[in-house]
Order: sequence, then C-alpha cells, then structure tokens
Amino acid sequence: MKMLRILFASVLLLASGFAQSAALTDFAENKVVDALIRAQAIGTPVTWYVALYTTCPTDSTAGTEASGGSYARVAVTAGLTQWAGTQSAGSTIASSGTNGTTSNNATITFPTATGTWGTINCWGLTDASTAGNIWVYAAVTVPPTITSGATASFAAAAMTFQIDN
Repeated sequence: MKMLRILFASVLLLASGFAQSAALTDFAENKVVDALIRAQAIGTPVTWYVALYTTCPTDSTAGTEASGGSYARVAVTAGLTQWAGTQSAGSTIASSGTNGTTSNNATITFPTATGTWGTINCWGLTDASTAGNIWVYAAVTVPPTITSGATASFAAAAMTFQIDN
C-alpha cells in the first residue's frame, strides 16, 4: 500500500498510491456482464474524466464530488499510452500480465483550487465532464484537504485499479 502526500513547496498534491479498495460500480459491472456474456456493446468512453470525492461513491451511489473553487474533472483519453498494461506500470502495449492491475501512465493535474474543495477521500473515473456515470472508484489512503492555492495531481502510476484480486 502506497501513501498519498501533500508537498506544500508549490502546494501540490502528489499521490503515490491508494488503498486497494478500487471497485467497479453496479453500472460498470452490468456493462461488463452484458458485453462478455450477453454479446452487447460495452460502449466504453473514448475519454475518462477523473473526479475527486469528499464522500466516497459506492457500487450504487454517487457519493459527494468536490466542488467550487475552480474544481473540474480532468479528461484523460482512453488508450494504451495513457493507461498501463497489466504487465507493468508505464507499459504502453496491450495487457499481458496476470494481476489485472492498471494505472495512469502520466501525471494527472487538476486546476489550482481557488477555494476549499474539502477533504478528498476517493477518486473515480466517470464517462462525462459533468454528471454522467461513475465506472470505477477508489479510496484515498491518506485523505488530503484541498484549500485555496493547492493544485491536486496524481503522479504517474499513482492511480491503480485492479480488476482481478
């Protein structure tokens, strides 16, 4: 288990890892079942939007997303170069590993806060820049409080998600 830390030299939130509580929501689970077993198109997004939550989502609830003070979800294109293959962090080829784990390949940086966003307890992947559906969420190991002037970001390989544990 890695830790989340805040460096106040530039008031930058650096995530070097998260708890292993990453989960697919009921919405995502239904999409996977329909695609794998029922021959339905999964309809995965071409862009994922990384969201921060003060109250964590659950499989069936949306949680409470951070808001105000210039908060906005960050767009990350779905693709081999943006998300690691299951064989290793930073890989950019199709998955061939055995642990079912992926992570972000580059730093993901949020806008600088111009107000308080609150204590960030979870992150999630959604399919829209606002509203939309949450597909994946995970608890933050050491929840930081984001205040005015802070720039939240996730270092490469910090946002890990494991499908098979």
